[in-house]
Amino acid sequence: MTNLSPPRGVLRPAIPEAAFQHERQAPCAVLAPFIEHFWYVAWDDSDAEPPVQTTLPHPNVHLVIEQGEAKIYGIQSGRFTRVLQGRQRVFGIKFQAGGFYPLLGQPVSAIHNRICALPSALAAGSAVLVSAVRDEQAFASLCTLAEQVLIPHLPAPDPAMLQVQTILRDIISQPALRSVDDLQLHCGIHKRTLQRLFQQYVGVSPKWVIQRYRLHEAIARIQAGDSKDWAALALELGYFDQAHFVRTFRVLTGMTPVAYQQSLCQE
Repeated sequence: MTNLSPPRGVLRPAIPEAAFQHERQAPCAVLAPFIEHFWYVAWDDSDAEPPVQTTLPHPNVHLVIEQGEAKIYGIQSGRFTRVLQGRQRVFGIKFQAGGFYPLLGQPVSAIHNRICALPSALAAGSAVLVSAVRDEQAFASLCTLAEQVLIPHLPAPDPAMLQVQTILRDIISQPALRSVDDLQLHCGIHKRTLQRLFQQYVGVSPKWVIQRYRLHEAIARIQAGDSKDWAALALELGYFDQAHFVRTFRVLTGMTPVAYQQSLCQE
């Protein structure tokens, strides 16, 4: 099984394991172009003040199974907050950014900020997976079952999807790609073509993706304690200035970088 990098975009990383269980597993090789990983979260909390988990979503579509239903979650623009109250088990499939389009059959931008039914290619086989989650089967068993459901419905190879995924990996790995102009020069693709590819395969614009990944980097820096010079961090991440960085951070997380840093120290 492929080792997974630590999750990014999780704003409250210190929730006690006794209150919150989180597992992830990479898919088999044949599914890897389409699926980033399977995930599972569970909690059992009856406290008067249950913990709250907040994440800043990635540019990925998810198939989520909970409370006896399977739904598709398109890319969410804002932060996602969940009160971990009561007893709940949730199994999810995080599709590769760009990897859901061949299964959806329409531009992924059509489900941006939406929760919708599964496409027909997946709906028929989902009932057995829903039942397994309801029966609280082990996470490893759920992953194996999900692979059995997905593999028969894999579409034909799509060179454009692989091209988009290469561009996405470059955005993550090369911090110097701070704008769409930078990305256009790097890829040698006309800006309009780049925009069209992202709307079709990813569901959001390349600018959105660049800004989201850079904000994830800022959150990771703050969590690691590597964030003393806010002006330098803002410039490094491609913001015009510190004020622009602080404003964007506050809009998406609900607090300034300093306030967020202080909140982590209180956990």
